[in-house]
Amino acid sequence: MEYIYAAMILHSAEKDINEENVKSIIEAAGIEADDARIKALIAALEDVDIDEAMETTAMAAAAPAAAPVAADAVEEEEEEEEEEEEASEEEAAAGLGALFG
Repeated sequence: MEYIYAAMILHSAEKDINEENVKSIIEAAGIEADDARIKALIAALEDVDIDEAMETTAMAAAAPAAAPVAADAVEEEEEEEEEEEEASEEEAAAGLGALFG
């Protein structure tokens, strides 16, 4: 992940994402740079639009966050329905009591 973070830092700083820059960030963080991993990262990011990838990831992260809100709304509706059913049963019992009372 450190290598990806290094690429994101370079992108945010509007610097070229190349082997030399990634290596300098990795080493500045106190990590021994692996040249093979750096080359693989540069090759993997060659055709990637980082802005679009980050935007897509942010949208995907927001979707699951909205799911609990929807689940809460469903639970509240179910609780309201249960309360209405209980009230109806009590009214029916009272009505029967009055008939046979």
